Amino acid sequence: MKKWIVFVSVLLNGTVLFAQRTVNNPHALMKPSSNIIDNLGRAKDFTILLSAINQANLTETFKGSEPVTLFAPTDEAFEKLPKDRLDTLFKPNHAADLIFLLSSHIIKGRVTVKDIVEKIKANNGQAVFTTLAGSKLAARINGNRNIVLTDENGSESMISQFDIAQSNGILHIINAVLMPKLPGM
Repeated sequence: MKKWIVFVSVLLNGTVLFAQRTVNNPHALMKPSSNIIDNLGRAKDFTILLSAINQANLTETFKGSEPVTLFAPTDEAFEKLPKDRLDTLFKPNHAADLIFLLSSHIIKGRVTVKDIVEKIKANNGQAVFTTLAGSKLAARINGNRNIVLTDENGSESMISQFDIAQSNGILHIINAVLMPKLPGM
C-alpha cells in the first residue's frame, strides 16, 4: 500500500516539511548495524540493483568500511528504463558503463537529508554533488517540498525515502535511475 507521509525536519534556521512517497517500506527489514549489500538483500525491491552491483564486481565496495551515500533506485525505477538499455548495460562488453552508472549513484561520506537541504539553502536553491564516477548531481527542493536530483542529462529522480542508516553509510531511495553521460553509449 502506497501512502503519503510527511516528514518534519527541524533545521538550524526553521522547520521544513518534506512530502515523500513511500515505496512499500523496503527499508523496514534493514538493520543499521548491517552493510549496504546485506541490507539491500533483505529488501525485495532491490533485486535489479543487487544484480547490477554483482555484475559490475562492486560488491566489496558496498560492503567496505569507507562510508558512502547511495541513491538507491528500486526495481520499479530500473523497470522504467528502456529494456534494451538495461540489457546492454548487463553485457560483458559494457562492464565499464555499468560501473560508471552505479558509481554515479554514490557520493563519499554519510550525507543525510539535512546535509543536502543545508547545502541547497547555502547555494541559493541548488546543491551540486560529485559522485564517485566524477559525474555531477544537482539537488533542489521542488514545490511539493521533495528533494529532486538531476543528472547531467537533465533527467530527474525524487528521493522517496531518506536517511536509512547502514553500518557503512546512508541510503536514500530514489524513484528513477540516474543516467549520467556514459562514456561508451
